[in-house]
Amino acid sequence: MAKVLKGQQPSNAHDEKEPELKGTFISVMAIGVFIIVAWIGAFSLFLSR
Repeated sequence: MAKVLKGQQPSNAHDEKEPELKGTFISVMAIGVFIIVAWIGAFSLFLSR
């Protein structure tokens, strides 16, 4: 088995592609929009009373 020196990655680690995170980004943005809309709704309800 080949030795890997401290601080170095195996050569095949660079060949792997990173996973697509587009769906995660869209989900996080949707949750953020929901939180902002909820805060605006609560604030407008507070102002109207």
